[in-house]
Amino acid sequence: MNKLNNGFTLFLSLLVEAMPFLLLGVLFSSLLLFFVDERKLVDKMPKNPLLGALVGSMVGFLFPVCECGNVPVARRLLMQGVPTSVAIGFLLAAPTINPIVIWATWTAFRDQPEIVVLRVVFSLSIATIIGFVFSFQKDLTPIVQPALARYLKFNPPPTAQTKRRAKLSPAQQQASVPTLLQSGTFLLGAGQTTRLETAAEATSANSPQSKPLGAKLRLVLENTVQELRELGAVLVIGSAIAAAIQVLAPRELILSLGSGPISSITAMLVLAAVVSICSTVDSFFALSFASVFTSGSLLAFLVFGPMVDLKGVGLMLTIFQPRAIFYLFGLAALLTFLFTLILNLHFI
Repeated sequence: MNKLNNGFTLFLSLLVEAMPFLLLGVLFSSLLLFFVDERKLVDKMPKNPLLGALVGSMVGFLFPVCECGNVPVARRLLMQGVPTSVAIGFLLAAPTINPIVIWATWTAFRDQPEIVVLRVVFSLSIATIIGFVFSFQKDLTPIVQPALARYLKFNPPPTAQTKRRAKLSPAQQQASVPTLLQSGTFLLGAGQTTRLETAAEATSANSPQSKPLGAKLRLVLENTVQELRELGAVLVIGSAIAAAIQVLAPRELILSLGSGPISSITAMLVLAAVVSICSTVDSFFALSFASVFTSGSLLAFLVFGPMVDLKGVGLMLTIFQPRAIFYLFGLAALLTFLFTLILNLHFI
């Protein structure tokens, strides 16, 4: 009975600490969805692979989405012709490199500011390295889903189109190329391809950007409630798992795993993949293990968890083939392990 009371108390404390940040993150994400158009940044993205991966990793600071929202944005970026390094960098870093997550991490680890700084540095470095590695795959057809591959085949980046069509006037360019071959954003449906701009003009009443302020605010509220309902359930489950592990797992086992420089990192990498808790509140989850686990292992959880979100694998399969996701996850796990192991062995 005593264990049950302790577990319930720990569960409620985790939930109460994390819920305000989850609410703030969902609200901010909804505001960006209906008031900010990320397509305006596409033309300004650098073409250099390494610089593009770095910039893409930092774009999450302007579009603070958790791992539940970064996949659709990364897919749109690829469809709009941004370099692969930029899209991969954003996909991996956006859940961590954003002001809400940094603030939440600071709130949880204000007594250990190095955790906050190293989380940002490690996440940015790993996302940049992986984005740069994927930039060597010039032809994305083998690693992306067939629908996206067909889209990219018929809609190459604007720079390539510009070279081929430079001698044509604007009217001739528009008339000489079928709709499917024109640059821009398309909606891919069941066997149909619709140009987003055309769809927006035809159904302006359904476009978030064209709606009056009152309608936008109503949509923001509806989207916030929907996301809060979905992510709140994950938060409750994650908090319950953290409380159960703390109360039910043998203390000797936790101490033996948490004190080892290698075993602690391995355990937290596995836990991060299994729990898949939202990056907005995962710092409070990790804080419950701070007394027995090494700083490197806590960072492994905070860095690897937002990159490898098992509940988001279904979303990632809308972009990549399974083997590409395996490579992505494998590189993220390996780099996270190396970075945090160096921290454990030489700085702790």
